[in-house]
Amino acid sequence: MNILKLIGREKQLFNEDMKNYELKLADTVAKSSFLVIGGAGSIGQAVVKEIFKRSPKKLHVVDISENNMVELVRDIRSSFGYIDGDFKTFALDVGSIEYDAFIQADGKYDYVLNLSALKHVRSEEDPFTLMRMIDVNIFNTDKTIAQSIQKRVKKYFCVSTDKAANPVNMMGASKRIMEMFLMRRSKYIKISTARFANVAFSDGSLLHGFNKRIEKKQPIVAPNDVKRYFVTPEESGELCLMSCIFGENRDIFFPKLSEALHLISFSDIAVKYLKELGYEPYICKDEEEARTLIHTLPHAKMWPCLFTSSDTTGEKDFEEFFTENETLDMEKFKNLGVIKNEPLYDELNLNSFSSNINLFKQKLSWSKEDIVNEFLKLIPDFNYKDTGKYLDSKM
Repeated sequence: MNILKLIGREKQLFNEDMKNYELKLADTVAKSSFLVIGGAGSIGQAVVKEIFKRSPKKLHVVDISENNMVELVRDIRSSFGYIDGDFKTFALDVGSIEYDAFIQADGKYDYVLNLSALKHVRSEEDPFTLMRMIDVNIFNTDKTIAQSIQKRVKKYFCVSTDKAANPVNMMGASKRIMEMFLMRRSKYIKISTARFANVAFSDGSLLHGFNKRIEKKQPIVAPNDVKRYFVTPEESGELCLMSCIFGENRDIFFPKLSEALHLISFSDIAVKYLKELGYEPYICKDEEEARTLIHTLPHAKMWPCLFTSSDTTGEKDFEEFFTENETLDMEKFKNLGVIKNEPLYDELNLNSFSSNINLFKQKLSWSKEDIVNEFLKLIPDFNYKDTGKYLDSKM
């Protein structure tokens, strides 16, 4: 299936930048060693492939998902074969003692790339998963940077999100706070990051869900009032690697908003997706009708769809990669913008945040309101609204 066609584009977004920097990129990768954390997720796999195909000296991949890791290796062997360098995978939880032992045993890398994240807005529905989001997005990141400093790593990269710019959900806010922790560590190690558009058909995404609905013969459901920018998995890997190798300390890379990057609604993609498969969408009035018609309509080359307006917690009305207060470099790259940062952070507030979150954990008791209040201390203009409705309450 042609992903570019589905998201309304004709060519890859970063073609010119990748062509202009390929020789330097290939030379740097071939001389360097890499650790990719969260390397078996959709973005992580894309990053690993970009590194692998340029024959690094060492490429180690860590991920908590053993099954995804197996598929990553099969995919790489089937597409690229083998390299002379040291390529290994490790099924480890970054927050575990086993991971700490792994780093202690070796830990000698030129570049560490952290792609691990809890990225779903649905993860903020309950206080327990929300606490894990804080651990993964903030504290595990801070821990792995500290380990990189200790092991004299040349450069640390981690992925942020477009939703960190003026965040309206806890996921975006957690990544904004992560960026504050990065600024503090950037005094001791070079760090760069990237804010993303949505990665089309990434694991767990709504578009990935389209594949599952077809596979399981279930209705297609999508919001008709939410428009988003999309990049392909390959583009996500290119964006991360470009930021990692060419980003200066504290740089945040992002896709330029140009005519090449189109806003498109989920429902419009759903229609294109079904037509690519040879089906006409049949718009249903409710979930019950959609569930009923799935048993008959596909035989007539039609597929039941339910397109509704979005009223769930955490949905942002529009997408932005930077705020009006951030300093931009829009000249260095053709389709990549760069946010330039000074190491600005509030030491006392960051320490207070860490202490209070750890206190909640020690007591084994906290509420969502407790965590929101801690977020507000670091992001006073955080415009969080809990509608009481979450994605788990929908098909």
